[in-house]
This record gives sequence, C-alpha cells and structure tokens, in this order.
Amino acid sequence: MPQIHLGVYLTSGNETVQAVKWALEAGYRAVDSAQMYHNEGECGRAINDFLSSKANTENLKREDIHFTSKLASNAAYDAVRKSIKGSVKKSGMGYIDLFLLHSPYGGKKARLESWKAVEDAIDDGQIKIGGVSNFGVKHLEELLAAKPRIKPAVNQVEVHPFNTRTNITSFCQQHDIVVEAYAPLARALRMKHPTIVHLAKNYKCTPGQLMIRWSLQHGFVPLPKSVKKERIIENGAVGGVEISGEDMEAMDGLDEYLVTDWDPVDCP
Repeated sequence: MPQIHLGVYLTSGNETVQAVKWALEAGYRAVDSAQMYHNEGECGRAINDFLSSKANTENLKREDIHFTSKLASNAAYDAVRKSIKGSVKKSGMGYIDLFLLHSPYGGKKARLESWKAVEDAIDDGQIKIGGVSNFGVKHLEELLAAKPRIKPAVNQVEVHPFNTRTNITSFCQQHDIVVEAYAPLARALRMKHPTIVHLAKNYKCTPGQLMIRWSLQHGFVPLPKSVKKERIIENGAVGGVEISGEDMEAMDGLDEYLVTDWDPVDCP
C-alpha cells in the first residue's frame, strides 16, 4: 500500500478529475474516495486517463494505482453486495483495491452483515482488501470477536497531532490493522499553532509537510486532501524531513481531541 493517499472529500466534477491527475503526475499512487463523496466515477476517469496518457512516463498499469472507496451505510448483506457492485461499476476500474465500512453506524447486526458482504466481495474479486473507518476500539473488538474469515486490514480515522486517538491507534497496531489518518492536516485549523510554526521553521518545511511527516513516523498512512496543484505536490514531498524523537513527543503533546468533522467512534 502506498504511503500517502490523495483525499478527495468535498471535491466534485472537474475539480476531482484535475486533483487526481495532478497527484498522479506528482508521484502519488493512491486515491481515497467514498460513495458519500459522489466522485468515484471522476476518480476512476482521472486514473484511467492518466494511465493512457503521455504523462504516464513509467508505463504504470491499473494494478500500480491503489483506489479506495467506502460503503455509505451499513445494511443487510444483499444490499451491501449490490452497493459494492455499484461502486466498482461507477469507478470503471474493474475492481476496488480497498473498500471500507465508512462508519460503525447502524448497530451490531448491520456492521457484521456488511463485513460478511465485504469478505464475499473479496472472494469474488470485486475488492482486493477490506477495512473499516471511524471504528472505535469497541467496534473493532466486536468485529474480531465475531471471528471473521478475513480480518479488517485498515481502520481509517481522523488522526493528527491535535487528535492523536492513542487508544484506537495502539489497538490497531497491536492487531496488525493499518491506521489510515484522514484530515492529517487538521483541515488547516492549527497551521498557525506556535509549536507547529516553530518546528516547521526548524525543519525548513511547511506546517502541512511537518504534520504529514508526523503521521508517517507514527506508522500511519496519511490522506492529505487538496485541489491546488502546488499544495498536492508539496504534501507528497516529505521524504527529506525527519522529525526527532523529542520533537515527535512535543507534537504528541498537542492533543486536544480536536474533531474537524464527524466522530462516530463511540456510537452504539
């Protein structure tokens, strides 16, 4: 799985297509969409267009690009299978690399039936990898206790220095579940925080690059979202930054449980 994925939440139409193309040209190899974003088709079109264009100088193929989508609502088994099939068709990419249950909403029965549908869609080749999103520890424990044939490979949650979610990330890492960090830049709400500004200056990088690097050094997979070409390039260019252990601790200490969007991790 690529280390950094382009997030396309709250983008639409040509804006989505252009952002995905710029990201692929800048070296990104992963795009994170969802049924609720209503842009699976635009993402797929942009990826397919890139692969068949002169900009694809490395002769990349479909299997070199990692595409994620997510189930809008947990539901009964048959409805979820139909929904997954719809996402594959909309994306026009033949299959989806990573498919997530977008949230734990809907209750235990719907969660477990939805997961069974994901397992069977993997068996049928519609999906390569299955995972979850916004799952709290109790939801992960519930799913693992059900002894699924296929365990969730990923839990995608909001994680950044201002919301470290240590309980969830520790549980995931103990159970070999990859943590994908959405809103890794805290939706730009803390870019001018004195600690972030000071450290970014020290490391000669932008505040955004610093926060993405923090995510990577914790072993997370960050999903920075932007529709600006220069910002997309900037967010992917963090290889030259290495944050010291002391500064990582200072950034960990910024935790204030800042939620920038929804927060379903404690739902029943």
